[in-house]
Amino acid sequence: AFNDMFSKMLKNDWVLLFSTLLLMAIGLVVLYSISVAMPQDGGLSIFWRQIIFAAVGIAAMIFFSLTNYQIFKLRSSLIYFATLAALVLVLVFGTTIRGTSGWIDFGFFNVQLVEVAKLSMIIFLASFISQKKMELGETGRLVASIILCGIMIILVVKQPDFGSAMVLVGIWLGMTIISGVSAKKMAIIALAGVIIAVLGWFQLRPYQKDRIFSLVKFGVVDPQGSGYNVIQSIIAVGSGGFSGKGIGHGSQSQLNFLPEKHTDFIFASIAEELGLLGSFFVIGLYGIIFYRIRKIALSAPDNFGYLIVVGIMCMLLVQILENIGMNIGIMPVAGIPLPLLSYGGSSLVVVLASIGILNNIYSKKETIIQQE
Repeated sequence: AFNDMFSKMLKNDWVLLFSTLLLMAIGLVVLYSISVAMPQDGGLSIFWRQIIFAAVGIAAMIFFSLTNYQIFKLRSSLIYFATLAALVLVLVFGTTIRGTSGWIDFGFFNVQLVEVAKLSMIIFLASFISQKKMELGETGRLVASIILCGIMIILVVKQPDFGSAMVLVGIWLGMTIISGVSAKKMAIIALAGVIIAVLGWFQLRPYQKDRIFSLVKFGVVDPQGSGYNVIQSIIAVGSGGFSGKGIGHGSQSQLNFLPEKHTDFIFASIAEELGLLGSFFVIGLYGIIFYRIRKIALSAPDNFGYLIVVGIMCMLLVQILENIGMNIGIMPVAGIPLPLLSYGGSSLVVVLASIGILNNIYSKKETIIQQE
Protein backbone atom coordinates (compact mmCIF):
# COMPACT_ATOMS: atom_id res chain seq x y z
CA ALA A 1 0.00 0.00 0.00
CA PHE A 2 2.85 2.37 0.83
CA ASN A 3 4.62 1.58 -2.45
CA ASP A 4 1.38 2.22 -4.34
CA MET A 5 0.94 5.56 -2.59
CA PHE A 6 4.56 6.49 -3.28
CA SER A 7 4.23 5.65 -6.98
CA LYS A 8 1.11 7.83 -7.20
CA MET A 9 2.95 10.72 -5.55
CA LEU A 10 5.72 10.45 -8.13
CA LYS A 11 3.15 11.16 -10.86
CA ASN A 12 2.39 14.61 -9.42
CA ASP A 13 3.14 17.77 -11.37
CA TRP A 14 6.22 18.74 -9.38
CA VAL A 15 6.59 22.14 -11.03
CA LEU A 16 3.07 23.03 -9.91
CA LEU A 17 3.73 21.59 -6.47
CA PHE A 18 7.04 23.43 -5.99
CA SER A 19 5.57 26.76 -7.16
CA THR A 20 2.64 26.32 -4.78
CA LEU A 21 4.85 25.56 -1.77
CA LEU A 22 7.21 28.42 -2.62
CA LEU A 23 4.34 30.92 -2.75
CA MET A 24 3.05 29.61 0.56
CA ALA A 25 6.55 29.97 2.06
CA ILE A 26 6.73 33.61 0.90
CA GLY A 27 3.36 34.22 2.54
CA LEU A 28 4.59 32.69 5.80
CA VAL A 29 7.73 34.85 5.83
CA VAL A 30 5.70 38.03 5.31
CA LEU A 31 3.11 36.95 7.89
CA TYR A 32 5.92 36.37 10.41
CA SER A 33 7.14 39.89 9.75
CA ILE A 34 3.63 41.29 10.19
CA SER A 35 2.89 39.22 13.31
CA VAL A 36 5.87 40.73 15.15
CA ALA A 37 4.29 44.19 14.91
CA MET A 38 0.76 43.06 15.74
CA PRO A 39 -0.55 43.21 19.32
CA GLN A 40 -0.86 39.73 20.79
CA ASP A 41 -4.05 38.62 22.56
CA GLY A 42 -2.33 35.90 24.55
CA GLY A 43 -3.01 33.18 21.99
CA LEU A 44 -1.02 31.99 19.00
CA SER A 45 0.19 34.66 16.57
CA ILE A 46 -1.14 34.76 13.00
CA PHE A 47 2.14 33.21 11.86
CA TRP A 48 1.82 30.10 14.01
CA ARG A 49 -1.86 29.78 13.19
CA GLN A 50 -1.01 29.91 9.49
CA ILE A 51 1.64 27.23 10.07
CA ILE A 52 -1.11 24.98 11.47
CA PHE A 53 -3.43 25.84 8.56
CA ALA A 54 -0.60 25.06 6.12
CA ALA A 55 -0.02 21.64 7.74
CA VAL A 56 -3.75 20.83 7.47
CA GLY A 57 -3.77 22.12 3.89
CA ILE A 58 -0.78 20.01 2.86
CA ALA A 59 -2.46 16.94 4.38
CA ALA A 60 -5.61 17.79 2.36
CA MET A 61 -3.51 18.25 -0.77
CA ILE A 62 -1.86 14.85 -0.35
CA PHE A 63 -5.22 13.22 0.37
CA PHE A 64 -6.91 14.62 -2.73
CA SER A 65 -3.91 13.91 -4.93
CA LEU A 66 -4.29 10.23 -3.99
CA THR A 67 -8.11 10.19 -4.28
CA ASN A 68 -9.58 9.40 -7.70
CA TYR A 69 -11.33 12.58 -8.81
CA GLN A 70 -14.05 10.50 -10.51
CA ILE A 71 -15.54 9.91 -7.04
CA PHE A 72 -16.66 13.55 -7.05
CA LYS A 73 -18.71 12.93 -10.18
CA LEU A 74 -20.72 10.26 -8.38
CA ARG A 75 -21.20 12.48 -5.32
CA SER A 76 -21.66 15.84 -7.06
CA SER A 77 -25.38 16.21 -6.24
CA LEU A 78 -24.75 15.33 -2.60
CA ILE A 79 -21.91 17.87 -2.47
CA TYR A 80 -24.15 20.54 -4.03
CA PHE A 81 -27.12 20.08 -1.68
CA ALA A 82 -24.90 19.70 1.39
CA THR A 83 -23.24 23.00 0.49
CA LEU A 84 -26.62 24.70 0.05
CA ALA A 85 -27.75 23.41 3.44
CA ALA A 86 -24.53 24.65 5.05
CA LEU A 87 -24.92 28.10 3.48
CA VAL A 88 -28.49 28.33 4.78
CA LEU A 89 -27.40 27.28 8.27
CA VAL A 90 -24.57 29.80 8.32
CA LEU A 91 -27.06 32.61 7.60
CA VAL A 92 -28.98 31.61 10.73
CA PHE A 93 -26.25 30.46 13.10
CA GLY A 94 -23.10 31.91 11.55
CA THR A 95 -20.60 34.09 13.39
CA THR A 96 -20.26 37.62 12.02
CA ILE A 97 -16.70 38.70 11.25
CA ARG A 98 -15.96 42.00 9.50
CA GLY A 99 -19.65 42.43 8.69
CA THR A 100 -20.10 39.02 7.07
CA SER A 101 -22.07 36.23 8.75
CA GLY A 102 -20.37 33.51 6.76
CA TRP A 103 -18.33 31.86 9.48
CA ILE A 104 -18.88 28.80 11.64
CA ASP A 105 -17.19 29.05 15.04
CA PHE A 106 -15.63 25.80 16.27
CA GLY A 107 -14.05 27.43 19.31
CA PHE A 108 -10.38 27.08 18.44
CA PHE A 109 -10.91 28.20 14.84
CA ASN A 110 -13.49 29.60 12.42
CA VAL A 111 -14.41 28.11 9.05
CA GLN A 112 -15.54 30.35 6.20
CA LEU A 113 -17.96 28.10 4.32
CA VAL A 114 -17.96 30.17 1.14
CA GLU A 115 -14.39 28.96 0.45
CA VAL A 116 -15.71 25.40 0.47
CA ALA A 117 -18.66 26.52 -1.69
CA LYS A 118 -16.26 27.67 -4.42
CA LEU A 119 -14.80 24.18 -4.83
CA SER A 120 -18.25 22.60 -4.42
CA MET A 121 -19.62 24.69 -7.29
CA ILE A 122 -16.70 23.69 -9.51
CA ILE A 123 -17.27 19.98 -8.86
CA PHE A 124 -21.04 20.19 -9.26
CA LEU A 125 -20.92 22.31 -12.42
CA ALA A 126 -18.26 20.08 -14.01
CA SER A 127 -20.41 17.02 -13.34
CA PHE A 128 -23.61 18.73 -14.47
CA ILE A 129 -22.17 20.01 -17.75
CA SER A 130 -20.38 16.77 -18.62
CA GLN A 131 -23.46 14.62 -17.92
CA LYS A 132 -26.24 16.89 -19.20
CA LYS A 133 -24.56 18.23 -22.34
CA MET A 134 -26.36 15.82 -24.64
CA GLU A 135 -29.54 15.40 -22.57
CA LEU A 136 -30.64 19.02 -22.17
CA GLY A 137 -29.13 20.77 -25.15
CA GLU A 138 -27.38 24.13 -25.00
CA THR A 139 -30.32 26.28 -23.91
CA GLY A 140 -31.66 23.86 -21.31
CA ARG A 141 -28.22 23.31 -19.82
CA LEU A 142 -27.57 27.04 -19.67
CA VAL A 143 -30.87 27.86 -17.96
CA ALA A 144 -30.53 24.99 -15.48
CA SER A 145 -26.97 25.97 -14.56
CA ILE A 146 -28.01 29.60 -14.05
CA ILE A 147 -30.78 28.54 -11.67
CA LEU A 148 -28.75 25.96 -9.73
CA CYS A 149 -25.62 28.10 -9.38
CA GLY A 150 -27.71 31.23 -8.88
CA ILE A 151 -29.23 29.79 -5.70
CA MET A 152 -25.77 29.28 -4.23
CA ILE A 153 -24.66 32.77 -5.28
CA ILE A 154 -27.76 34.39 -3.75
CA LEU A 155 -27.10 32.64 -0.42
CA VAL A 156 -23.56 34.07 -0.44
CA VAL A 157 -24.84 37.57 -1.31
CA LYS A 158 -27.20 37.32 1.67
CA GLN A 159 -24.25 36.97 4.11
CA PRO A 160 -23.40 39.62 2.60
CA ASP A 161 -20.20 38.65 0.79
CA PHE A 162 -20.23 40.28 -2.63
CA GLY A 163 -16.54 39.56 -3.21
CA SER A 164 -16.97 35.79 -2.90
CA ALA A 165 -20.20 36.01 -4.91
CA MET A 166 -18.17 37.64 -7.68
CA VAL A 167 -15.73 34.72 -7.59
CA LEU A 168 -18.63 32.24 -7.90
CA VAL A 169 -20.00 34.19 -10.87
CA GLY A 170 -16.53 34.11 -12.44
CA ILE A 171 -16.35 30.33 -11.97
CA TRP A 172 -19.77 29.83 -13.55
CA LEU A 173 -19.01 32.18 -16.44
CA GLY A 174 -15.62 30.65 -17.23
CA MET A 175 -16.83 27.06 -17.12
CA THR A 176 -19.95 27.93 -19.14
CA ILE A 177 -17.95 29.63 -21.90
CA ILE A 178 -15.45 26.76 -22.09
CA SER A 179 -18.26 24.19 -22.25
CA GLY A 180 -19.41 25.71 -25.55
CA VAL A 181 -22.09 28.39 -25.69
CA SER A 182 -23.00 30.32 -28.84
CA ALA A 183 -22.06 33.99 -29.18
CA LYS A 184 -25.73 34.96 -29.34
CA LYS A 185 -26.51 33.36 -25.99
CA MET A 186 -23.38 34.86 -24.43
CA ALA A 187 -24.57 38.30 -25.59
CA ILE A 188 -27.92 37.67 -23.89
CA ILE A 189 -26.09 36.63 -20.72
CA ALA A 190 -23.97 39.79 -20.86
CA LEU A 191 -27.10 41.95 -21.21
CA ALA A 192 -28.75 40.11 -18.32
CA GLY A 193 -25.58 40.65 -16.27
CA VAL A 194 -25.73 44.41 -16.86
CA ILE A 195 -29.39 44.51 -15.80
CA ILE A 196 -28.67 42.47 -12.66
CA ALA A 197 -25.70 44.73 -11.84
CA VAL A 198 -27.90 47.84 -12.12
CA LEU A 199 -30.58 46.29 -9.93
CA GLY A 200 -27.94 45.00 -7.53
CA TRP A 201 -26.61 48.52 -7.05
CA PHE A 202 -29.72 49.37 -5.07
CA GLN A 203 -29.10 46.37 -2.81
CA LEU A 204 -25.61 47.50 -1.84
CA ARG A 205 -24.99 48.93 1.59
CA PRO A 206 -23.67 52.52 1.86
CA TYR A 207 -20.10 51.43 2.69
CA GLN A 208 -20.06 49.13 -0.35
CA LYS A 209 -21.16 51.97 -2.63
CA ASP A 210 -18.49 54.18 -1.09
CA ARG A 211 -15.83 51.63 -2.02
CA ILE A 212 -16.89 51.78 -5.66
CA PHE A 213 -17.00 55.59 -5.60
CA SER A 214 -13.52 55.55 -4.08
CA LEU A 215 -12.29 53.41 -6.98
CA VAL A 216 -13.81 55.69 -9.60
CA LYS A 217 -12.39 58.82 -7.96
CA PHE A 218 -9.12 57.15 -6.94
CA GLY A 219 -9.75 57.16 -3.22
CA VAL A 220 -10.35 60.90 -2.79
CA VAL A 221 -14.01 60.62 -1.76
CA ASP A 222 -13.16 60.15 1.90
CA PRO A 223 -9.43 59.75 2.60
CA GLN A 224 -10.16 59.06 6.27
CA GLY A 225 -13.05 56.68 5.54
CA SER A 226 -13.92 54.67 2.43
CA GLY A 227 -10.76 55.67 0.57
CA TYR A 228 -8.34 55.12 3.46
CA ASN A 229 -7.53 51.45 2.82
CA VAL A 230 -6.73 51.96 -0.85
CA ILE A 231 -4.63 55.09 -0.23
CA GLN A 232 -2.53 53.34 2.42
CA SER A 233 -2.14 50.30 0.16
CA ILE A 234 -0.93 52.40 -2.78
CA ILE A 235 1.53 54.21 -0.49
CA ALA A 236 2.85 50.85 0.73
CA VAL A 237 3.24 49.48 -2.81
CA GLY A 238 4.99 52.64 -4.02
CA SER A 239 7.29 52.98 -1.02
CA GLY A 240 8.78 49.53 -1.60
CA GLY A 241 10.73 50.77 -4.59
CA PHE A 242 12.71 48.33 -6.70
CA SER A 243 14.13 46.00 -4.06
CA GLY A 244 11.90 46.72 -1.05
CA LYS A 245 12.60 47.90 2.47
CA GLY A 246 13.40 44.42 3.73
CA ILE A 247 11.49 41.90 5.79
CA GLY A 248 10.25 43.54 8.98
CA HIS A 249 11.09 47.07 7.83
CA GLY A 250 7.91 48.11 6.02
CA SER A 251 6.71 51.30 7.67
CA GLN A 252 3.11 51.04 6.46
CA SER A 253 2.69 47.46 7.66
CA GLN A 254 4.94 47.55 10.72
CA LEU A 255 3.46 50.80 12.07
CA ASN A 256 -0.09 49.56 11.36
CA PHE A 257 -1.03 52.29 8.88
CA LEU A 258 -2.07 49.59 6.41
CA PRO A 259 -5.39 47.93 7.42
CA GLU A 260 -5.91 44.18 6.97
CA LYS A 261 -2.25 43.91 6.01
CA HIS A 262 -2.24 40.15 6.65
CA THR A 263 -5.39 39.33 4.66
CA ASP A 264 -6.89 41.64 2.01
CA PHE A 265 -3.78 43.81 1.61
CA ILE A 266 -0.98 41.29 1.97
CA PHE A 267 0.21 42.04 -1.58
CA ALA A 268 0.86 45.64 -0.49
CA SER A 269 2.88 44.28 2.45
CA ILE A 270 4.88 42.10 0.05
CA ALA A 271 5.46 45.01 -2.34
CA GLU A 272 6.62 47.25 0.51
CA GLU A 273 9.04 44.76 2.05
CA LEU A 274 10.21 42.90 -1.09
CA GLY A 275 9.78 45.68 -3.65
CA LEU A 276 9.10 45.44 -7.37
CA LEU A 277 11.40 42.44 -7.64
CA GLY A 278 9.49 40.51 -4.99
CA SER A 279 6.14 41.51 -6.49
CA PHE A 280 7.17 40.34 -9.96
CA PHE A 281 8.55 37.12 -8.48
CA VAL A 282 5.17 36.42 -6.81
CA ILE A 283 3.30 37.22 -10.03
CA GLY A 284 5.77 35.06 -11.96
CA LEU A 285 5.05 32.11 -9.66
CA TYR A 286 1.34 32.59 -10.27
CA GLY A 287 2.12 32.61 -13.99
CA ILE A 288 3.95 29.27 -13.69
CA ILE A 289 1.01 27.81 -11.76
CA PHE A 290 -1.45 28.90 -14.48
CA TYR A 291 0.84 27.52 -17.18
CA ARG A 292 0.95 24.15 -15.44
CA ILE A 293 -2.82 24.20 -14.85
CA ARG A 294 -3.31 24.77 -18.59
CA LYS A 295 -1.05 21.77 -19.32
CA ILE A 296 -3.10 19.65 -16.92
CA ALA A 297 -6.33 20.76 -18.63
CA LEU A 298 -4.96 19.75 -22.04
CA SER A 299 -3.92 16.33 -20.70
CA ALA A 300 -7.14 15.65 -18.74
CA PRO A 301 -8.45 12.15 -19.56
CA ASP A 302 -12.13 13.19 -19.74
CA ASN A 303 -14.45 16.18 -19.99
CA PHE A 304 -15.29 16.08 -16.28
CA GLY A 305 -11.63 16.37 -15.31
CA TYR A 306 -11.09 19.08 -17.92
CA LEU A 307 -13.95 21.17 -16.55
CA ILE A 308 -12.72 20.81 -12.96
CA VAL A 309 -9.32 22.12 -14.04
CA VAL A 310 -10.95 25.06 -15.86
CA GLY A 311 -13.08 25.84 -12.79
CA ILE A 312 -10.09 25.84 -10.43
CA MET A 313 -8.21 28.08 -12.86
CA CYS A 314 -11.15 30.53 -12.94
CA MET A 315 -11.41 30.52 -9.13
CA LEU A 316 -7.73 31.36 -8.70
CA LEU A 317 -7.63 33.87 -11.56
CA VAL A 318 -10.58 35.95 -10.34
CA GLN A 319 -9.21 36.06 -6.80
CA ILE A 320 -5.69 37.02 -7.88
CA LEU A 321 -6.84 39.74 -10.29
CA GLU A 322 -9.30 41.21 -7.79
CA ASN A 323 -6.94 41.11 -4.81
CA ILE A 324 -3.89 42.55 -6.56
CA GLY A 325 -6.16 45.01 -8.40
CA MET A 326 -7.62 46.40 -5.18
CA ASN A 327 -4.12 46.62 -3.67
CA ILE A 328 -2.99 48.95 -6.46
CA GLY A 329 -6.28 50.88 -6.68
CA ILE A 330 -7.74 49.58 -9.94
CA MET A 331 -10.39 47.28 -8.44
CA PRO A 332 -12.95 47.89 -5.65
CA VAL A 333 -12.11 46.59 -2.18
CA ALA A 334 -14.00 43.31 -1.94
CA GLY A 335 -12.40 41.35 0.89
CA ILE A 336 -11.04 38.52 -1.28
CA PRO A 337 -7.92 36.68 -0.03
CA LEU A 338 -4.84 36.32 -2.21
CA PRO A 339 -4.46 32.55 -2.78
CA LEU A 340 -1.65 30.87 -0.83
CA LEU A 341 -0.45 34.20 0.61
CA SER A 342 -3.23 35.78 2.67
CA TYR A 343 -3.75 34.72 6.26
CA GLY A 344 -6.73 32.39 6.68
CA GLY A 345 -7.20 28.68 7.09
CA SER A 346 -10.35 28.20 5.02
CA SER A 347 -8.88 29.73 1.87
CA LEU A 348 -5.49 28.07 2.25
CA VAL A 349 -6.87 24.58 2.88
CA VAL A 350 -9.33 24.79 -0.04
CA VAL A 351 -6.67 26.07 -2.45
CA LEU A 352 -4.22 23.33 -1.42
CA ALA A 353 -7.00 20.72 -1.71
CA SER A 354 -7.67 22.08 -5.22
CA ILE A 355 -3.97 21.66 -6.08
CA GLY A 356 -4.27 18.07 -4.87
CA ILE A 357 -7.23 17.46 -7.20
CA LEU A 358 -5.25 18.98 -10.09
CA ASN A 359 -2.38 16.61 -9.35
CA ASN A 360 -4.74 13.63 -9.30
CA ILE A 361 -6.12 14.60 -12.71
CA TYR A 362 -2.56 15.07 -13.96
CA SER A 363 -1.60 11.60 -12.74
CA LYS A 364 -4.34 10.11 -14.94
CA LYS A 365 -2.88 11.58 -18.15
CA GLU A 366 -1.40 8.17 -18.98
CA THR A 367 -4.95 7.03 -19.73
CA ILE A 368 -4.89 9.12 -22.91
CA ILE A 369 -1.57 7.61 -24.01
CA GLN A 370 -2.86 4.07 -23.40
CA GLN A 371 -6.07 4.78 -25.34
CA GLU A 372 -4.09 6.17 -28.26
